[in-house]
Formats: sequence, structure tokens, C-alpha cells
Amino acid sequence: MKIDGFLLAMLCAVVLAFVAPHLGTPDGPLHMGLVTTLGIALVFFLHGANLSPEALKAGATNWRIHVAVQATTFIVFPLIGFAIFFGLRPVLSEEVRLGVFFLCALSSTISSSVAMTSLARGNVPAAVFDASLSGVVGMVITPMLIAMVRAVSGQPFPILPAIADVAMTLLLPFAAGQLARPLIARWLAARKPIINKLDRGVIILIVYSAFCESTASGLWWNYSPWVIAEIAVIAGALLALILWLTTMLSRVWGFSLPDEVTTVFCGSKKSLANGAPIAKILFAGDPAMGMIMLPIILYHQLQLIVCSMLARRYAARAEVAATAAAETVAVS
Repeated sequence: MKIDGFLLAMLCAVVLAFVAPHLGTPDGPLHMGLVTTLGIALVFFLHGANLSPEALKAGATNWRIHVAVQATTFIVFPLIGFAIFFGLRPVLSEEVRLGVFFLCALSSTISSSVAMTSLARGNVPAAVFDASLSGVVGMVITPMLIAMVRAVSGQPFPILPAIADVAMTLLLPFAAGQLARPLIARWLAARKPIINKLDRGVIILIVYSAFCESTASGLWWNYSPWVIAEIAVIAGALLALILWLTTMLSRVWGFSLPDEVTTVFCGSKKSLANGAPIAKILFAGDPAMGMIMLPIILYHQLQLIVCSMLARRYAARAEVAATAAAETVAVS
């Protein structure tokens, strides 16, 4: 397998955060607080400008896929997160459990969901619609879910200011991008590789800043390496469970193979691109933010590897079905 440059860059950012944490703290010499805030606003402006209303309209009609994907993302996942947060209280620290719940509360990805669906010959218009809708809805639902779990655990969370911060930092630039789309869409389309690198670069900066803050506070010295292994096991088990649930749901509802592909990939994904900026807003100033982000970082890599292999299997099934259909037509 080819080395993932994005993963390698994140690992380098984490190592640098351990070596020189003072550089990347929000008030450090690099002013990472301001840099990441401006970067997030720019990235979500570009997301809004890149989102085609025509693609959304094309995928909006298949309501059963939308129900399956959004229910999995914002009901099934959070219920599992609640069970882990409260059920594993004697075993895992609060920072780790909150990180796992934050992973469960996030929206689906856009780019990788659509890319995997296309590779597996799924319903691409529906994938565009559901992944985009999930990202917008998650800007409101994710802070609400975090506030809920904090309230139940006896730690009140300022929900309205949190939603207002997310709206100002993410939703407002996204809406501005949509308004500017007629003017800059063609220019952006010609520079798509640069836009993708900018998107990933901002995520790496957020991860770097979060790990710098956690390292500077001494958080990591309180945990053994086994904790990271435990988080990786939880992330892997969670991914396997959701892939199985979305597959079974698709077959119980009688989805076609392309619709099953869309449901499985959009319903099982979690967005690091949205998660990193939202974590920066919701957990600003929390020295444990690096640990809180670790589950989504690990899950992100796992979902890319596993879903890439799964997409190839789906593509092979689609090829076999197409060949069989062609032979049937030829015989008749």
C-alpha cells in the first residue's frame, strides 16, 4: 500500500508537539489560536463554494437512504457513544470516554464518502446529498449531544454559546461560500488539488495545536501507551459494528446494491475535517483536547483503510452483476 502523506504529516505534527509544545500553544510564538481560526473559516468558505446545488437536487429524492444514513449518524452512533461513556466509567478516564463520545457525535465525511461510493459503483448523487446534509446538521447536533452528555454526567455545558460559536466560525463562512459560488466556482474547480491540500493542512495545524496544548499541560504523562491501544481497539470495534448494522439495515429494507453502498459508506464515516474545527471550538482551553481528539484521528485512518478494501469488493460484485445481466440479455 502507498504511504498516506496526510497520515505521515499528522504523525510528524504529533511528534513535533511532543518535542517543542510551547511553539504551538494558542498563545505561543506561532499564534496557533489565531492561525487555526482563520484557516477554519477559509476552509469552510471553500467547502460552501464547492458544494453544487445541482448535485444536491439530483440526490434528494431517495428518502429511504437519507433516513438510514442520518439516523445511523445522529441516533445509532450517539446511543453507542452514551453506552461507552457511562458503561466504561470504571475502566477508562473521562477524557478518553468523552473523546469516544465526541467521535460518535460527529457528522459523516463528504469527500471520502463520495469517493468511496463512486469507487464501489454506488448511488453517488445520494451520497453527495447525505454527506453534505450530515455536515451541515452536525454543526448544530454535535454541540447539543456534547452538552447532553456533559449535563447527564453532572458537568453543565453552555450549549447556546457553543452553537453560536460553531455557527459564526463554520456555518457563516459556509453560507458565504455558497453565495460566492457563482463567481468563483470555475476558478476553484481548476485548483482542486490546491484546495484539498489546504483543507488537510488546516486539519494538521489543529491537531498540532491540540497536542501542543495537551503536552504543555503534562496530560500525556498521566497515561500509559496501553491507553492508545485501548482507544484503537474501541475505534476498530465501533467501525466493524456500524458497517455490519448499515449493511443489515440496507438488506432488511431491500435496497439495491448501489443504494446499499451509499448507506454503508455514508452511514459509517465520521468527519475529521468537521471534527477538528468543532473540537477547537467546543473544547477551547481544555488541556485534554489532544486526548479528546485522538479517537476521531484513529477512527479516520481505520475507516479509510477498511472502506477502501470494502469499496473494491463492492465494485467487483457490481462488475459480476453487470456481466450476468449482459449475458442474460444476449441469451434472450
